[in-house]
Amino acid sequence: MAPSLLLPAKEESQLFSNPVAKQPFKSRQADGVASLDAQAPAGSVHSFTSSSPSGNGNGHSVTGDRYGVSNGASAGQGKEHYITTEILLEQTKNFASNQAGTGSSKKQPNILYIMADQMAAPLLKMNNPDSVIKTPNLDELARTGVVFSNAYCNSPLCAPSRFTMCSGQLPSKIGGYDNASVLNPDVPTYAHYLRREGYETVLAGKMHFIGPDQLHGFEHRLTSDIYPGDLGWTVNWDKPDERQEWYHNMSSVMQAGPCVRSNQLDYDEDVMYKSSQYLYDWVRSDPETRRPFALTVSLTHPHDPYTMTREYWDQYEGVDIPLPQVLIDREDQDPHSQRLMKAVDLWDNPIPEEAAIRARRAYFGACTFVDDQIGKLVKILKDCYLDQDTIIVFSGDHGDMLGERSLWYKMSWFENSARVPMIIHYPSKFEPKRVNESVSTMDLLPTFVDLAGGDRSAILPVDGVSLYNYLVSDEPGKDEVFGEYMGEGTVTPVYMIRRGPWKYTTSLVDPPQLFNLTEDPRELVNLATSPKHAQTLSGFEAEAKKKWNFSAIHEDVLVAQRRRQLCWSALKIGRKETWDYQPPGIEKDRYIRSHIPLDDLERRARFPVVDYLGRERSAAASHHGLAGAAGE
Repeated sequence: MAPSLLLPAKEESQLFSNPVAKQPFKSRQADGVASLDAQAPAGSVHSFTSSSPSGNGNGHSVTGDRYGVSNGASAGQGKEHYITTEILLEQTKNFASNQAGTGSSKKQPNILYIMADQMAAPLLKMNNPDSVIKTPNLDELARTGVVFSNAYCNSPLCAPSRFTMCSGQLPSKIGGYDNASVLNPDVPTYAHYLRREGYETVLAGKMHFIGPDQLHGFEHRLTSDIYPGDLGWTVNWDKPDERQEWYHNMSSVMQAGPCVRSNQLDYDEDVMYKSSQYLYDWVRSDPETRRPFALTVSLTHPHDPYTMTREYWDQYEGVDIPLPQVLIDREDQDPHSQRLMKAVDLWDNPIPEEAAIRARRAYFGACTFVDDQIGKLVKILKDCYLDQDTIIVFSGDHGDMLGERSLWYKMSWFENSARVPMIIHYPSKFEPKRVNESVSTMDLLPTFVDLAGGDRSAILPVDGVSLYNYLVSDEPGKDEVFGEYMGEGTVTPVYMIRRGPWKYTTSLVDPPQLFNLTEDPRELVNLATSPKHAQTLSGFEAEAKKKWNFSAIHEDVLVAQRRRQLCWSALKIGRKETWDYQPPGIEKDRYIRSHIPLDDLERRARFPVVDYLGRERSAAASHHGLAGAAGE
């Protein structure tokens, strides 16, 4: 584990506070530099006289046009100007936050969207105070942000969930059926909308795009994906009893434990390095021309395999790892759960208790790893004075049953699989609170447009509904989630409606399920067979039939499966043409190169800017060094 990617524990409690750092300044004075007394109280006024024709000794005037500070007179006239320590610090902050020099009254916040993969919301301390999972940074985000306690994915599988989140449309609307479905390039995503609103849209990490378009509106993609972008993982309903070689199996559970290295660690550390470097590059770019960023950082942890380095594994030494609360014999499972057990090779392979403990311990450690990455990103925002101007959104693609109900992984509409964490953090504008109504990741696209101050009327028809009103008011709002699942373990689509206390699931072949989650949070009593709840059930049945054409959607999925299977069987013959994204080489434009303009090189040289004597909060602090002073 690269130490640079880990957040020291001692800094956890400081990440979300914003004290003004006090740096001592030497009393020594140089030509063209304001002398700042280290013992001067905050707000004290200092005078300085410039001996440089330009007023600051490096060929650039300090009139405030660039850094948002006005001296009240032109530089270089030999007059005295006055500046406070607060104004000096504000110069650096203004440069970082792009407040100066834009000439625009509309200031858009940056957006940092952090995703975790397969993180079960019900297990986290932000939703369960008794949780033993150590997530101090996430807990602090939750404490100071808006938490959506009942947020769901709209399809409990990686690619369909992400396609729905990106597009704001249900899988059946966009053909996002399984992990080998192609998202068409003409489907607008939140990246398209934010880019139209003036954002630099950037993706680092997993998004599971399939097909030749690997950007889908993102202007930059910093990493490759961890999973293949081809048609190889197509589900086959024509052979429902045949386990595909790429299906999950129980080795992730049986082999769970500590490791030195894994593919997942290789990937997430690359994602973190590229994301961190992007933020450092952005804050050092030209504030006159740069656009606000919308950076998506998508980690693959805590997705199985359940393994993690000793550093995180050992954090749970001596911790009482809770076992699943509900165990159900295979004969007593509902039909869809029985198919899932067979799909992941669990039917004839019961999991020993000690293996379940190992798997859950590794999973908990992986959650802590994700938390450390969140802390690192928050610290970068703070260090670069971007924390007050950046909205942080945290969520995930689906959860993990992790042994609950004797099920593992996802692919189910039960709570551990379908619920995801969701936080929107922008305390300067949104008061911290908890929203208990049911929402979904499909709602994020219109929410992002509202967060950007964008044009709602420009959004084409979507299934998602903006959550913005929840952020700015306490009025009742949307309390509804629709879901569709057509991936592994299905023989026809399985639909879900979540509203109020109710969760309803149905399909063409399975008996319906109806749970009252207020009275039965563990989903133990199926009320679909209860005469007392017949009216509620019939209401949901009528709604589902009106919303979905079960037979037509089934046929659409089946046709798409057959089409992709045929193409894949041909593409495996002879020359291979990969769709896996390869990030463009950028080394030619990094570090110090002769073709890079001097101004750009100087901006990259260091952040925050300092003056000739290395003082950060100086009126003469500038990105331009000796070369700039010489007019080169």
